[in-house]
Amino acid sequence: MTIRFPTSRLFWKLFLAIWLATMLTFVCGALYIMLSGEHFPDHPRPGFPWLPVLSASVANGLVSMGLAWYLSLPLRHLRWALRRVAEAQFDTRIVPLMGARRDEIVDLAGEFDSMAARLQQLTQQRQQLFHDVSHELRSPLARMQAAIGLMHQNPAQTGPMVERIECETQRMDVLIEELLTFHRLEAGTPISQRGRTDVIELLTAISHDASFEAAMRGCSVVFSASDEFVAEVDGELIYRAFENVIRNAVKYTAPGSPVQISACILENTQGASAASPARRMLQVTVQDQGPGVAAEFCERIFEPFQRLGDMAPKPLTPARPVPGTGLGLAIARRAIAAHGGTIRAFPGSGGGLCVTILIPSN
Repeated sequence: MTIRFPTSRLFWKLFLAIWLATMLTFVCGALYIMLSGEHFPDHPRPGFPWLPVLSASVANGLVSMGLAWYLSLPLRHLRWALRRVAEAQFDTRIVPLMGARRDEIVDLAGEFDSMAARLQQLTQQRQQLFHDVSHELRSPLARMQAAIGLMHQNPAQTGPMVERIECETQRMDVLIEELLTFHRLEAGTPISQRGRTDVIELLTAISHDASFEAAMRGCSVVFSASDEFVAEVDGELIYRAFENVIRNAVKYTAPGSPVQISACILENTQGASAASPARRMLQVTVQDQGPGVAAEFCERIFEPFQRLGDMAPKPLTPARPVPGTGLGLAIARRAIAAHGGTIRAFPGSGGGLCVTILIPSN
C-alpha cells in the first residue's frame, strides 16, 4: 500500500511555500537588525514580544491557507471533471465553476471544455450514425424476408422474388461499400494512391455518363470547361466525389430542366514567388433546377444519411421516391477535404441548389 503524506498534495505545497516565504522574510528582517547593530524601539515591558510574533504567525498561516485554497481549487475542479469524462459524462463543463478568475488555469479549463464538447458531439454523431445504419440495413432485410415468405407461400412467384432479393442484396452491397468509404475518410486515413490526373477529363466522363441517366428523366447535362487541369489526386476517390455531386443534381432537378456543370481554373497569386509559384485551383460549379435546399440546411446536407428532399423549402413535385443511401454528399465532402479542397452548397439564384467545389493542383 502506498503511503501518501499530506505534503504530497498541491494544497499543502502551496500553503508551505507561501507560509515559509513570509516567515523567511520575517527572519531575514530580524537577522538584519541584529547584525547591523540596530535595535528594536524601547518597550515599556521588557522581554521578547511573544504575543505579536504569535499573532503574526497565525495571521500568516491563515492568509497562506486561503491563498493555497484559492490556487488549488481550480485543479480540484479539473480533477472532478476528468473523472466525469472518464465515466462518459461528456456534458461536464468547468469554466462556469471558475468564477471571476482570468488566468492560465481558466485558459486550461476552456481547453478542457472544448475537448469535452467535441467528445460529446462525436459521441452523438456516432450514436446517430449507428441508428441510421441500422435503419438503412433493416429496410432491405425486411423486404428480403417478405420476398422469401412470398416464395414459400406461392412457389410460382419464385422468379420475381429472386429478382427482388438480388436487387436488395445489391442495394445492401452499395450501402456497405459507401459506409466503408465514409469510415475510411472520416478516420483520416492518408491517401496513398495519388497520381497525376486530368480532373477535367474525369469531369467529362462523369458528365457523359450522367447524361444517359438524365435523358431517362427528360433532363439534360450541360458541361463547359476551358483547359486541362492536372492534379496530384487519388483518381478513383475524386471521380467518386464528383460523380456523387453530379448524380445527386440529376436526381433532384426538375423534369425537362438542365443540370449545368462548369469548370474554370483559378490562379492564387497570393504569396507567390520564383521559388513558390502561384497555386492553381480548379473551381467546379454544379447547378440544378430542383426544389433546392433552405439556406439554414445547406451544411447539413453533407452529413451522413441526410436527404435533400427532407430539407427542401417546398416538397418534391410530383411526389416521388429518390433512390440513394444518403452518404453521397458526405463522402464527397470528406474526399475533397482529404485533397486539400473545399465544397459548399447554397440556394441557386434562379432556384435549385448550387454546389461549388475548389480543389488544388497539389
